Amino acid sequence: MALSKSEKRNRIHLRIRKTISGTAERPRLCVFRSNKEIYAQIIDDLSGKTLGAASSRDKGIVAGSNKSETAKLVGKAIAEQAVKSGVESVIFDRGGYLYHGRVKQLAEGAREGGLKF
Repeated sequence: MALSKSEKRNRIHLRIRKTISGTAERPRLCVFRSNKEIYAQIIDDLSGKTLGAASSRDKGIVAGSNKSETAKLVGKAIAEQAVKSGVESVIFDRGGYLYHGRVKQLAEGAREGGLKF
């Protein structure tokens, strides 16, 4: 029996997480994408702390004309939080999603905001 879309994504995500881990110097930028919203977190896996989070549901983020533009705004917002807390470089965790569309726009927005990865 074939895997469903979500089961396939979870397998890919677990495979990625075996190799990617965030540290205090270089935390992990984790992305979650639902059908309507997009969420990003900066996580230090060694201490188990979330250093910052942004989503398309935040009050400060005005939704763009489409979901891709909104994702870019979320990327810029998470980059602002990271730079404010002293983080310049992160490891990008695409969460099992293809690096395309909204995930790519979020990454480009984070790079424009000053993050390096």
